[in-house]
Order: sequence, then C-alpha cells, then structure tokens
Amino acid sequence: MTEENNVSDWQAPPPPELIKKEEPEMSEVATLFNIFIEPGRTFEDLRKKPRFILATLILAILATAFAFGLHYKVGDAGYRNFVREQVEKQAPNATGEQLAQAIDLQMSIQTVVRYILPLFIIVAVIIGGLIYFLLAKAFGGNGGFLHGVSVWVYSALPPAIISSIINAIVMVFKSVDDIDIAASQRGLVQANLSLLVNGKAMPVVATLLSFIDLFAIWGWVLASIGLQKTNKISSGSAWAITIILALIGMGFRILGAVFSGNPS
Repeated sequence: MTEENNVSDWQAPPPPELIKKEEPEMSEVATLFNIFIEPGRTFEDLRKKPRFILATLILAILATAFAFGLHYKVGDAGYRNFVREQVEKQAPNATGEQLAQAIDLQMSIQTVVRYILPLFIIVAVIIGGLIYFLLAKAFGGNGGFLHGVSVWVYSALPPAIISSIINAIVMVFKSVDDIDIAASQRGLVQANLSLLVNGKAMPVVATLLSFIDLFAIWGWVLASIGLQKTNKISSGSAWAITIILALIGMGFRILGAVFSGNPS
C-alpha cells in the first residue's frame, strides 16, 4: 500500500516553459543608486538579471572626462615638457632630431589614446568579467560570464564616481605647477600610503605603498559581496578571488614602475 500511495502521490515536474523565472526587482537606473546603499541586495538582484551597460558607459565617461580635463589643465606645453623628461630619461644619448621625433610620436599617441579611451574601458570590463567568471568557477561558483561582468563593473562604479567628483574639485583649484603628471595618471587624489614617499625618487616603493588605497579597498569589499551573491560562494572564496586579482594587478603596476621610472 505504501508503495502504491507513493506512486499515486508523485507528480511530474512542470515543463521548462512553465517554470517561473526570477525577475529583477530593480531597474538598471535604480541599480546605479542602490549599489551605494544596499550592495548586498543590489548584487542579489544582479544575479537574477545581470546588468552593466549604463554602469560601463558611466565608467567610460568618467575616465575620458578626467583624461581630457587633466590635459586641458596642464596644456600641450606642460605635457610636452613631461614627455621630453621621459624620453630623455629613457634615451639620454638621443640626438636633437631623434628627441623631437620621439616627443611628437608620444604626443600623437596620447592624443589618440584620449579619444579611444572608452574602448579600453570596454575591453577592461570584458577581460575583468571573464577573469571573475573563471576564478569563481574554480572556487565552485555557479554564476555565468555576465555575472562576472556585472560584479566587475558595479564593484568599480561607486569608488570611480566618488573619486571622480573629488578629482574634479581638486583639478579646478589646484595650481598647474603643483600637478605631477606622472603621479596623476591614476588621479589627482592619492588616498593611499604612497604620500609617505617621494614617487619620483622611489617609484617602485610608491607603487607598492599605493596598494593600501581607500578607494581600492572599497572596491574590494564590493567585489567580495558581489561574488558571494551572484555565484553563491563563501565569503572566504570571494575574498580569495578578490585578493588574487588585486595582487596580479599590483604585479603589472610594479613592472610599469620599473620600466617607466614613474609610480604606477
């Protein structure tokens, strides 16, 4: 009787088209605001439906606006002097003609880079999202590639917005003579320990000290929350992924400081 009752009580699962799909509670615009005040709930909503287009657009606009703003503030003459110093440092035996050609080339490259900076941001978002996706999978996560992109973008967005606002204010009031172009590539506001050393004299040390950065830590916290919520992994695994990626990024920055002679 028991077996007959179990058989009679069994019901076939509904077909896939009748299974209700989780719908996001927030619009994409609401997500942009809620990531500041409710990151956990925001990433839970992003798990239901990954979104990143508007946030990526904002990141591209902020980066491009800063690049053009810094160039306008310093001017072509200021940038040319900076490029001259870099070329003379790397090629001290260059002739006058070679020096002039190298400077013109670098100035042209910088001009092109400023205009295509949004493309670099998009590529960085794709690569970063792919890395988050693969590392999350390695740690047992069940999210998809678009979840990785969403975590990458939304963990970077709040620090980028706040630092951009502060940088814009500083750029308006700071004297051109006080702007170090090499140190300003990552922003005029250095919220890290690199302030304790002379970046020109010790570029590698300054780069290492910049690892402890308030905006970076904020981004790490958001990334850890995002990886937990979108991939259903533990806090320890999420932090391991975040720290691994941060260390890889720092490694590339140190290499840049070694070869350029400037803090990165």
